[in-house]
Amino acid sequence: MDYGIEVRDQEAVVRLRGRLTFNDHAKLRTLIGEMGQNKLKRQVLDLSSLEFVDSAGIGMLLIAREEMDRAAKQFVLRGAAGQVKRVLTVAQIAKIVPMED
Repeated sequence: MDYGIEVRDQEAVVRLRGRLTFNDHAKLRTLIGEMGQNKLKRQVLDLSSLEFVDSAGIGMLLIAREEMDRAAKQFVLRGAAGQVKRVLTVAQIAKIVPMED
């Protein structure tokens, strides 16, 4: 997994690319730290370029949500497609984390 952060208006948009699996735990922890440190209240994970997510990846998204809650930031998942959208739908992530198309 790779990522890039872009600041737009009142939100920080993090575009994830590639595959989000257990092997990305350390990288995602670093990303969560960066998200917590920026001053914007709305943090968006853009999943449109993410090709694959496994159960560990879902767990890491939930950790990110918890950390953003602790930092009093709004956390949103955006643009999931294909396998990623199917897995997030089956896991009913939208009941826990707001999702946008």
